[in-house]
Amino acid sequence: MASKLFGFPNPVNEVSARLVAAGVVLLCVATVAFDQPWLTVALAYGFVARVVSGPTFSPLGQLVTRVITPRLGVPPRFVPGPPKRFAQGIGALFSLSAAALVLGFDLRSAGYAVLGALACAATLEAAFGVCLGCHIFAGLMRLGLIPQAVCQECRDITDRLRADSVA
Repeated sequence: MASKLFGFPNPVNEVSARLVAAGVVLLCVATVAFDQPWLTVALAYGFVARVVSGPTFSPLGQLVTRVITPRLGVPPRFVPGPPKRFAQGIGALFSLSAAALVLGFDLRSAGYAVLGALACAATLEAAFGVCLGCHIFAGLMRLGLIPQAVCQECRDITDRLRADSVA
C-alpha cells in the first residue's frame, strides 16, 4: 500500500508529463506577471508531491491524469519513469529555492529569475518534448554516477543520445 502511494509511475505517459509541464509554465508566469509570490509555495508543493508520489498527491498531476489527458483522446506515449522523477526533483530544487528567495529572504527579483529558468525548462518539455532533467539523468548514467541498472529503458535513451552526439 505505501509503495503504491509513495511510488513513482514507471513508465510515465509523456502526454501527461508535457501537460503538467504546461501547468508549471502557467503557474510560473502567473506568479511573476501578477506578482503573487505565495504561488511559489504551490509550485514547490506540486514538485515535491510529484517526486514523492508521482501524480498521487499533486493537484496539478491529478487534474492532468484524471481529467485533461483522458479527454484529449490522444494515445499515450510511454517513457521511462526514473528520468522524469529526477526532472521533478530538479524542479523541486528550483521551486523551493524560488520560494525561499521570495518569501524567506524578500529577494523577489532573484526568486523570479529562478522561476524564469524553471519556466524555460518547463516550456521546452511542454512545447517540444525536450526534458532537460532527463538529458541530465542520461548524462549522469553515461558518467557512471547513476547505475545503468536503474532502468533498462534508460540505457536505450543513453544509447540514442550517444548516437545523436556522434552524428
